[in-house]
Order: sequence, then C-alpha cells, then structure tokens
Amino acid sequence: MMINQDLRSRASALRWYHTIDLGQGVVTEGVDDSPYRLARLNLPSLAGHTVLDVGAWDGFFSFEAEKRGASRVLATDHYSWSGPGWGTKAGFELARQALGSRVEDLDVDVMDLTPERVGAFDVVLFLGVLYHLRHPLLGLECVASVTRDLLILETVVDMIGSRRPAAAFYPGRELNSDPTNWWGPNVPAVHGMLHSVGFQQVETVTPPSSALFRTARTIAHKLRGDKRVIQDRAVFHARKSSTSGRNGPSSA
Repeated sequence: MMINQDLRSRASALRWYHTIDLGQGVVTEGVDDSPYRLARLNLPSLAGHTVLDVGAWDGFFSFEAEKRGASRVLATDHYSWSGPGWGTKAGFELARQALGSRVEDLDVDVMDLTPERVGAFDVVLFLGVLYHLRHPLLGLECVASVTRDLLILETVVDMIGSRRPAAAFYPGRELNSDPTNWWGPNVPAVHGMLHSVGFQQVETVTPPSSALFRTARTIAHKLRGDKRVIQDRAVFHARKSSTSGRNGPSSA
C-alpha cells in the first residue's frame, strides 16, 4: 500500500490520544490502545441507530460507530477540545477529513448535556469519563437524560473486594499521577448509580480482575515500595427498559 506522505506528516505533527487507522497507510500514534478498548465494549449492532459519543476526544469510537452503520453519530467533548489539558480538537478534525466521515460534533461539557441541547440518542457511549468527574452521579443524570435506550459505560473501578457500594476518592494525584482523576467506584456502586438515574437493566459485560488477583497485585506493589493506586477497569451496559433486546438497542 502506498503511504500518503502528506497525511502522515500532518498526523505526526499532532499529539494523539486515540490510535486510529486513517487509511492510506497511516495509523495515529495514540497513547491509548483504542482497538483493545473497543474489543472489551461488546458493542451491539448499531445499524440504523443514533449514537452519541460523550468525551469523544480524537473520535475513534465515534468513527467506529459510523463504520458499524449508525444512522447518525454526534461526537461531544469540551475538556479535551477546549479545556486546560493537552488535548485539542485538531486530531478529531484531521481524522474526520481523512476518513471522509459525516460524524457531527458539538463542544459541550458533560454537565451541560440536556435533551434540549443535544437531543436523545438510541445509544450513548460514555467511555473513560466518569472517574474524571468531580460530581459523577450528577454527570450520570445528565447522560441518562439524553439516552433513549442503551448506555455503554467504561470506567476505572476501585475497592473491588467490597460487596457494598463504595467509591475511592482521589483528592490529589493518587491515580496515575493525574489530578483530573477523582473517583474510583466499585462495581456495586456503578450498578447502584445507574439504577438511581433511571436505568432498569444493568449488566457488567467486562468485569474487573477478581479480588484475589487484585490483593496479590497490591501486595506485590507494596513489596516493591510502589505507592500507586491499584485499580482496574470495567464495562457496563445499562438499558432504560428491561425488555430491550440483548443484541441491540430497542427499535422504539
């Protein structure tokens, strides 16, 4: 395959979070293993359905939804496009151009999501955002308000050994030396929060490591003098209706 040198040069000039195959022999050098994260999501059929990608950043999952036949995809972000971090919108815009994509975009914060502002969508992707929110339950309320049927949530989880709903609070740089990481809920807490904002059916589709494995890993880190927070990640599917099909969004 002939490599488009102009596209490769433009892509190389940007700092990427997502790893995106732009075609023409060019793959972005993202810090995130996006194809691996995609494989963990257990996406249903998106054909003919509307999709909202909250916290889209470079747009990997927005473009993937489009590839999978979504009738409309809206990518939203604010912190990564206009905030104080290192992210910009340049990667998203270059990827959309290179892919010939029709994905729409809107610069809007999670806390400003309302049906009046963005509408309602059959499927909402909320990936890697929850633990960055100072007010996660309020954020989930906003996300739920624009979800017509299915929410796919991926997040850091902590306190895995506890059966009671609980969340670890990171007031400083305890999690990956990143001051924008605030909360690490455990799986029961995520289920409880999702039910409390109106989702009737909640399923953990990619569970975190077992408590036994987590304990062994924590001990190993302590023996090495490593003071990092030991956490994991999990994926949840939450539906507004308990009668929705398991293989895709409801047709309503």
